[in-house]
Amino acid sequence: MAVESTCRSCGSNRCELVLDLGNQPLANNFLRAQDLEKEEPRFPLRVVVCTACWLMQITETIPSVDLFQQYLYFSSYSDAMLEHARRAAERYASEFSLGADNLVVEVASNDGYLLQNFARLNVPCLGIDPAENVAAVAQEKGVETIVGFFGESMARQLATERRKADVILGNNVFAHAPAINDFVAGLQALLAARGRVILEFPYAVDMVEGNEFDTVYHEHIFYFSLTALKPVFERHGLEIFHVERLPIHGGSLRLFAGHRGEFAIENSVEMLSLEESAKGVGEIEFYHDVSRAAHHVKTSLARLLGGLKKMGKSVAGYGASAKGSTLLNFVQPDPGTLDFIADRSPHKRDTFTPGLHVPVVGPEALLERRPDYTLLLTWNFAAEILQQQQAYRAAGGKFIIPVPHLKVVE
Repeated sequence: MAVESTCRSCGSNRCELVLDLGNQPLANNFLRAQDLEKEEPRFPLRVVVCTACWLMQITETIPSVDLFQQYLYFSSYSDAMLEHARRAAERYASEFSLGADNLVVEVASNDGYLLQNFARLNVPCLGIDPAENVAAVAQEKGVETIVGFFGESMARQLATERRKADVILGNNVFAHAPAINDFVAGLQALLAARGRVILEFPYAVDMVEGNEFDTVYHEHIFYFSLTALKPVFERHGLEIFHVERLPIHGGSLRLFAGHRGEFAIENSVEMLSLEESAKGVGEIEFYHDVSRAAHHVKTSLARLLGGLKKMGKSVAGYGASAKGSTLLNFVQPDPGTLDFIADRSPHKRDTFTPGLHVPVVGPEALLERRPDYTLLLTWNFAAEILQQQQAYRAAGGKFIIPVPHLKVVE
């Protein structure tokens, strides 16, 4: 269905609605007890695809300062993320022969979870993050961090005041930047002549094929395919020369780009382009099942949770995540269905989830309170969490994994 929406990349008005998750609160807007009686703002959460450039994007733009100035997601509380970051940093330092004369810049550097590895290897690095509270943690680790939003203006200033970057990293930030052309222009302005841009983000094709609709929330403006990204980079004098598929976050893409003509285009780019073409990424039919699959999970999960409560079973959640907020506010289980949500981050403890106001507690609550079932809201880290919670499972606790297809794991 065509909707009134302008593509943030190419400016076309040829947008088709592919998913409507209703009016939802901001997914990382966790509440304190004193806030529960206040009106909680909600915004439409709808996904469209531009049929001119095939970029998937949400329709609403929430001011970035409302989303990121104070932030409760700290990357260092995921063992999988820390290991992923360490491996990447060590690989880049070795593969690109990085040393004391180079500069690595990370956009949305969070709490320094990635750059701390370059600091350990004596490679100069600089973080950029808009969240003051998160940047302060990175500074305590010895990772120099600028507080602010990245774009062309900041990039030109940094290139003048310091020097251009040999490597620019951006893990799970590109999809958060509504001014996509300003962001990519900033990459071009800050990048050294033979520098490399390396971005990681959830891959739209995996999202569509894997029914990962809970990846959608107001922070995630875009859902990228290679088909949609090539023209954006070309528009700003950059060229994608290598891509890698990653299993993290339910399927991600790692993209390598440089100034036009600086690097030979590797076979990986052509192969993925052909694969996307064969799957129909550039045709509206590819996106037709997104809504149907999401509503199937909604119906199935609501029925399961309702049935368990009628049987007198206790149910909790694990992972006070943004994707969990999207899922729960879409499914809308009856009040009191979830007794609590456990999470490892102390920054989220003693808060209440957006929308449904489920209390957030520490992970030890699973063993202490032993709910019969636990809804795994961070299913993208299922292997890590199931391993961590072996004692709970051995005591009879069962996990409900909702996405991509509903299943119960003992």
